Amino acid sequence: MILMALDHIRDFVSSAAMSFSPTDLTRTTAAIFFTRWITHFCAPVFAFTAGIGAFLWARRRTKAQLSRFLLARGLWLIVLELTVLRFILYFNFRYHDTLIILLVIWMLGLSMLLLAAVVHLPVRWLAALSIAMIATHNLLDGVDAARFGSAAWLWNILHQQGIFRFHSDTVLIAYPLIPWPAVMALGYCFGSVLLWDPTRRERFLLRLGLALSVAFVLLRALNVYGDPAPWSRQSSVLFTMLSFLNCTKYPPSLAFLLMTLGPAFIAMAWLERVRLSANHAVIVFGRVPFFYYVVHLAVIHVLAIVMGFLRYGKASFLLLPAPSLGGPAEAFPANYGYDLWVVYVVWVAVIVMTYPMCRWFAQLKQRRHDWWLSYL
Repeated sequence: MILMALDHIRDFVSSAAMSFSPTDLTRTTAAIFFTRWITHFCAPVFAFTAGIGAFLWARRRTKAQLSRFLLARGLWLIVLELTVLRFILYFNFRYHDTLIILLVIWMLGLSMLLLAAVVHLPVRWLAALSIAMIATHNLLDGVDAARFGSAAWLWNILHQQGIFRFHSDTVLIAYPLIPWPAVMALGYCFGSVLLWDPTRRERFLLRLGLALSVAFVLLRALNVYGDPAPWSRQSSVLFTMLSFLNCTKYPPSLAFLLMTLGPAFIAMAWLERVRLSANHAVIVFGRVPFFYYVVHLAVIHVLAIVMGFLRYGKASFLLLPAPSLGGPAEAFPANYGYDLWVVYVVWVAVIVMTYPMCRWFAQLKQRRHDWWLSYL
């Protein structure tokens, strides 16, 4: 979650983000590339741990209760993506002739809706189906949305990032759905591992993480299947390595998920031995993930507006998504944006500013158990 803020700040603040993709090897630098690459771990871990959270929530409840909760939670996240989070992105209430960007919360909400249906399957079946979807969905990479004609928008939602019109609005599907529900379902199947004794659990996490990491290296080295963007030899060893690591996120390829979930399991094994206080930032943010998500986006946007006023004398252009988020580049100053070191300074500032708000809300959730708090 702390890493996630770095990527969102880069989207709003970095001058490089306004003109080229951080993974465009013809224009990027190693520092810009790795600033983006390190945040690739966020979405897969969010989806996977959401599945773990569903398993833990259901330990003393029935499958029917879990399905109802996931259904309500998923719909709630989708509604918030289209309303509250959209407002934070734009800071205006205009809902006609605008760009609607469907981001990670949309994806998590849809995945929860599907998980609500499949939790009734035997865990072994669900795990097998989830692994099969993750392993084989790249077979669909050659299917272009255009071949579906007027139904192309459906394929954009399912598997190909794209833009389509909805009445007077333009919709950008930033997170095609497949295979994210499978990642969340695997997290649900994985939940019982957390009930093992610590020694067994740590050993399993380490072995699983190493196995997935090695599988990534071998699969990527073959350069035949697992990612629609093959790596290639570049002008230097460093950039050849960047090409090797430059896996597809939208939708996440098999290589992308192996590359991120493998090290994540190794980190989980290491964290088994780490003891943090209740007031540590990692614990505080982890207790209120959605609240943190909303607050950190609002703080980032406000800081970007303040910085715009200080540098350009106005910031009305920041009432639109930044060009890196699909906003119109012509609405922004030609020299808009800041050097990469400014991104890191703002990142530290955002973490410091959001910590007391998240700590307050985490303490509120500890004191009270109102049903609505579980949706925030």
